[in-house]
Amino acid sequence: MSATPQISRQHTDPASTREAVLSLLLRQGESTAGELAEHQAVSVQAMRRHLRSLEDNGLVESSPAPEGPGRPSNRWRLTAKGQGHFPDGSDHFALGLLQSLAGSLPAETLQDLLNDQALQQAGVYRNQIGEGALQQRLERLVELRRQEGYMAECARDPNHAKAWVISEFHCSVIRIAEQFPCVCDQELQLIRHTFPDCQVERVQWRLEKGHSCGFRLIQGLDT
Repeated sequence: MSATPQISRQHTDPASTREAVLSLLLRQGESTAGELAEHQAVSVQAMRRHLRSLEDNGLVESSPAPEGPGRPSNRWRLTAKGQGHFPDGSDHFALGLLQSLAGSLPAETLQDLLNDQALQQAGVYRNQIGEGALQQRLERLVELRRQEGYMAECARDPNHAKAWVISEFHCSVIRIAEQFPCVCDQELQLIRHTFPDCQVERVQWRLEKGHSCGFRLIQGLDT
């Protein structure tokens, strides 16, 4: 009698398997590599490779859990970033809320509300980035923005010795900004209030042209 052929275990699309693993962990809370492998009909070794790849991307994490005699098994769960991998509909809610406010409030009042929100968020940012050299504070802010869904980075401005540029290549509120460009004004005010010791200007705007939004910061108000 011939052995049963191993048909699809080694030919599963890695991307679709990883997406399925994320969905399973979202529903189940946590699972072992063996449990996930059985559900996806792949080998445990292949599943561990998928999990390590997802772990490298910051989407999953594990902790050992004893399950009877022998070496404890790792139980895998989604990280906060992994949870954020799934659309949450918050942009739809925010967009609907802004549409309602825009329909019932004067434009100046709506702008005042957005400015107040920028002030509050800037205070949160300042507490989180602390004090220190401008470069250190910028790097901390960029990391916070990345956690919020922005693909952000900062670099020296080659045209000015005291200037830095924050670039954001992915905007987590782009759908809202397309209908309410005043949200982008709020973002500019947010950066200004976060770095009150700097002159801040917008140097690139996705809604106007280009592939990113950019803010130039020059330390020293008298520069």
